[in-house]
Amino acid sequence: MQIKILKPGLMSTIQDLGRYQYLSQAVPVSGAMDTLSARIANMVVGNGDNAAVIEFTYADAEFIAETDLLIAYAGEGAVFQSGDQPLSPERPLFVPSGAIIKLINNPSGSRTYLAIAGGWDVPEILGSKSTCLVAGFGGLEGRVLKRGDVLINEQKLTSIAQVIVEKFREIQKSVKKDQVFYLPWSIPRRAHLPADGKTIRVVPGNEFGWFNGRSIANFLSEPYIIGRQSNRMGYHLEGAVMERLKKDELLSTAVTPGTIQVTGNGSMVLLMADCQTTGGYPRIAQVAAVDMTLCAQLKPGDAIYFKDITRREAEMLYIEREQLLHQLTIAVQNKFL
Repeated sequence: MQIKILKPGLMSTIQDLGRYQYLSQAVPVSGAMDTLSARIANMVVGNGDNAAVIEFTYADAEFIAETDLLIAYAGEGAVFQSGDQPLSPERPLFVPSGAIIKLINNPSGSRTYLAIAGGWDVPEILGSKSTCLVAGFGGLEGRVLKRGDVLINEQKLTSIAQVIVEKFREIQKSVKKDQVFYLPWSIPRRAHLPADGKTIRVVPGNEFGWFNGRSIANFLSEPYIIGRQSNRMGYHLEGAVMERLKKDELLSTAVTPGTIQVTGNGSMVLLMADCQTTGGYPRIAQVAAVDMTLCAQLKPGDAIYFKDITRREAEMLYIEREQLLHQLTIAVQNKFL
């Protein structure tokens, strides 16, 4: 299976779930910003969670199917469209050779993930196929996708993916040759997210007590705006300035995606997928892992609120989601095997 990029969009890269094995060597995690969407896209075409996907930022992208394809997409940055036909997300899609797929802007989010049966075939570097833009390696030559790039799938399919492909080939005999079609089931992404997509749950960080009461009250009650200078490394948060009680210098210490740092001028930065592995700014909080999906879909100008929870609550939220995703994986297997 093969596609050709006709229009790459603002920032399109190959990602998987990231590389965690080399944090001690200062290698960023990278990987999909919205791992939930990436996993769902992979799940519905029978891939493993960590298969490589394309991460599209916003829309204004376009590709052509150079062979018949079995794909799926998930995320809130764009709606896929073939001709005048919008294509449903979060379900397996059969795209015939020659079809042109356009990404139409979806104002509710910023990132969308395209999975193909087998995953995208790029070299594995340091245990991952993710693109690390800040260091220029991984993915496709360590860079964003560009016009004319040709991408193919890993030809060794999982048993589930192979069965889904065969199912589509049977259906193809009874539909128009150039018709995009899909199976009548999906895995709705929204079912795994809180109803309030603008409240981000956080666990107090190691330096939470370094700030005065008014600053803490503002942090947990006032809105913060995603700044224009925000990217895969981090989001600048515009809002109430944080005032420190403790003026000690902090030795460079561990940070990770989801860490919220307070800079020297009292502003805050929410670290994201391509962030550094250590930092010297106080860490006021850590975003609960399950809410990083919400953060990944934020755009400059979006307003968010923070709500504090305990570490135990954050762990239980993570375990509950993982259990549900595991059950869904089994359900897909049982549907086809």
